[in-house]
Amino acid sequence: MEQNELYPVFLKLHNLSVLIVGGGNVGLEKLSFLLKSSPNANVEVVSKDFHLEIKLLAEKHPSIKLTKSKFKKKMLKKRHMVIACTDDLKVNKRVYDLSRNRYLICNIADTPDLCDYYLGGIVTKGNVKIAISTNGKSPTTAKRLREFFEEVIPEDINKMVENLNEYRKTLKGDFEDKVKKMNEITASLKNKE
Repeated sequence: MEQNELYPVFLKLHNLSVLIVGGGNVGLEKLSFLLKSSPNANVEVVSKDFHLEIKLLAEKHPSIKLTKSKFKKKMLKKRHMVIACTDDLKVNKRVYDLSRNRYLICNIADTPDLCDYYLGGIVTKGNVKIAISTNGKSPTTAKRLREFFEEVIPEDINKMVENLNEYRKTLKGDFEDKVKKMNEITASLKNKE
């Protein structure tokens, strides 16, 4: 059986610099996805033209910059991650190759072989966030799993997380003692009947 070898990471996109190359429907999808999870994401979108919805998102989010231009190599300077989603495969491949030369993580839309990461399904309830990946095989399955988790995770889970965080701050002892106590308290989450 094939195994998903992806390593999940939760990035602070407001502290990083993201470049999206492409301002059409797919660019809109990628930007919307980033902003849904990280409304203050630091993103520059480069394109010769922009979908109207991208322009509206940029008006609502001051951390979004729109640059009306074709892609240039120098646009990769001081970036942390890149998404290319133009309708020109040669441009997308060039973005990928140049990104790899700079050790930047890159996602070329709809081209799994040219992706260092995927944008999976995400469930958010306050401080609780769950990422779902199907290893790029089935976005529809990821969507259905997201919908399932959104229904089954209680709305008040954030209050529980906040309360446990406050309690954790009051614990005395070394690291092992604290872990043991927190494990005892949270064991009921696993053993729901």
